[in-house]
Amino acid sequence: MNKISVLLILISLFTIACKQTTSEIETKNNSVVIDPLPSWVEGDTKTAIIKFVNDITNDGGSKYIHPNERIATFDNDGTLWCEQPVAQLEFVSYQINKMANSNPGWKDQQPYKSILEGDKNYLINDYINNHGKELMKLISITHSGITLERFNSDVEEFINSSMHPKYNKKYTETVYQPMIELIQYLQNNDFKTYICSGGGNDFMRVFAEETYDIVPENVIGTFAMNSFEQIDGSWQIVKGNNIFFMNDGLTKPAAIEQRIGRVPIFVAGNVRSGGDIGQLTYSNTNKLPNFQLLVNHDDDIREFAYSEKDSASLKAAVIGKWQVVSMKDDWLTIFPFEK
Repeated sequence: MNKISVLLILISLFTIACKQTTSEIETKNNSVVIDPLPSWVEGDTKTAIIKFVNDITNDGGSKYIHPNERIATFDNDGTLWCEQPVAQLEFVSYQINKMANSNPGWKDQQPYKSILEGDKNYLINDYINNHGKELMKLISITHSGITLERFNSDVEEFINSSMHPKYNKKYTETVYQPMIELIQYLQNNDFKTYICSGGGNDFMRVFAEETYDIVPENVIGTFAMNSFEQIDGSWQIVKGNNIFFMNDGLTKPAAIEQRIGRVPIFVAGNVRSGGDIGQLTYSNTNKLPNFQLLVNHDDDIREFAYSEKDSASLKAAVIGKWQVVSMKDDWLTIFPFEK
């Protein structure tokens, strides 16, 4: 082999090495390290997440945390999937439209009138300005008085037949790819992962395992007390509307304590209503090393741009020293269908 051939081989090998992505980096012992967060931009946020996980899983290190105490909770709407529009509010509208033929008087009555006329902002404005009083009426009608089996079937029908108005994808396809990677990364490092959201407990359980790999028993949401009744000769769970618990804001820490019994060391939420400030602050109280992640919706091209009028969540992030995720700057990809 002449010198030119050797030189060409060396150039070829060098070129191949340079083409390696950050998701596959060859180590000295020829093993391949897989980037756990390939949809995240290489920067401060990604570095902080990986450093935290490395620190608390380093057995013998000063920040090591036993797997039993590796608890992570995630908000759902706006943290794990798109919340413009809110999928459960779309489900309420979907059900009201299905029931309208049997209730002709609804076309002249609020809140049904606005729903049937396609007023997408009605329920959102009611939630923000009226504490969701009108929404509660609609939820009572569409979420109670039927068996849990029937309710689950209704949710599955909605999920499988309804499309997001901006992306023309199923709502379960508008999940955030970087957050799916984050959940998997934590699970691979012996974290127990939970959803803690203002969404309905039973509603989220229908799709949480398939969509996020979070089992139904690890879903903490808003609920009313169900009952166990005999229906047509068989015993079934029936959706109720009594003892209503709204899992939002400062009630989220109470729900986490009630359901888990441990303060999470990792919590992720998002800006919009300030509803996640409670659980992120709760995580801050843990005497163990802890991490808070706040998703900032600042990408009005690929997703949406919004926050609270008073920027309460972003201000709380400064006080609590939380890591703020810029969807625009920190995420290479937002949705799986972009890949």
